[in-house]
Amino acid sequence: MNELIDYLSQFGQLDAQQRELIQATATPERIPRGAYFAEAGKVSNRIGYVTDGVFRVCYYDNRGDSFTRYFVYENRFVVDINSFRDELPSAEYIEAVTDCTLLVFTKEDFARLSARIPGWDDIFVKITSYVLENKLRFTSNMLVQDAQQRYLNFLDHYPKLANRVPLHMLASYLGITPSSLSRIRKNIP
Repeated sequence: MNELIDYLSQFGQLDAQQRELIQATATPERIPRGAYFAEAGKVSNRIGYVTDGVFRVCYYDNRGDSFTRYFVYENRFVVDINSFRDELPSAEYIEAVTDCTLLVFTKEDFARLSARIPGWDDIFVKITSYVLENKLRFTSNMLVQDAQQRYLNFLDHYPKLANRVPLHMLASYLGITPSSLSRIRKNIP
């Protein structure tokens, strides 16, 4: 729970009473590998802070092939923010790649915290901006890199993540085939 408070404190001030309120509101939850935290076509009414495990945000084409947009791992929030905020059906799935443990806030919890903690909404605006900037920076670099450069860049940014996700999911994220990724991995010392 301290990791959550520390993370939030990077984006805004929280006094002792506010920290206690957040801790009392968060509900621990386990999501088994392969289960969904959010599903396409359904409104996301929960936001989770990942304390253990890895999720992937993905979508499926009309043939049933999945495409990984990004990964979410420890000490980060996992949510389809547009669905959660605007109460719209989600366009993507959030799938547990490993067994995961989260601290979950429902939409109602979030509203109560917003009403009782001045600056709560500002904290999440800052978090959202920070995450978006990082994603844009990383994905824009991927557009001009070859497959090996994308993989090496991934390893630089997420050094412990590559061995925690299945090869086909990582390949999908990098925009290459699993066999190409396997060849690239073999050629890297």
